[in-house]
Amino acid sequence: DAIYQLIRSSRPLDLNSRYSYLLLCSHFGETCIVAECDSEIAGFISAYIHPGQADTLFVWQVAVSSKVRNMGIATSILKKLIERSNLNTVSYIETTVTPSNRPSISFFRSFAERLEAVCIESVYFPGHLFGGNGHEEEILFRIGPITNPS
Repeated sequence: DAIYQLIRSSRPLDLNSRYSYLLLCSHFGETCIVAECDSEIAGFISAYIHPGQADTLFVWQVAVSSKVRNMGIATSILKKLIERSNLNTVSYIETTVTPSNRPSISFFRSFAERLEAVCIESVYFPGHLFGGNGHEEEILFRIGPITNPS
C-alpha cells in the first residue's frame, strides 16, 4: 500500500491498481527498487527487461516522496538498480515521458549525461491511442549505450 500511496501523491504519474504494484514487486522484483528514509518509502522505481530486447531496461515509473525531492534519490536508486549483477547485460535504458512532465524529462536527460550516454527522444505512443481523453503523447527516451554506470 505504501508504494500505491507514493505513486498517488506523485502527479503527473498515472496511478495503477494496487494489484499492479503487487505484481510488479513480486514478478519483477529484480528490476524494481525501493528507497527508504526514516522507515518510510521515499522512492520507488518500477522497471523490467524489455521483451525481445535483453539489453534494454524499460523504466515504467519513477516516484520520489515530496519530503525528499531534489535530494538525488531518483538518481541514486536508478544508478543502484542498473548496477545490480542480474542487470549486467543491460546496455540501454528506455522510458516514456509526456511532454508536459518537465521534471522527468530533465531527470532522464541529466541521467544520460551522468552516464556519458546518448539520449535519443522520439514519439512512442501518439496521444490519440489513449482513447481521446486528452492524454498527451508519450515520448520514448532511449539512453545508451551504458558502459560504466558508476
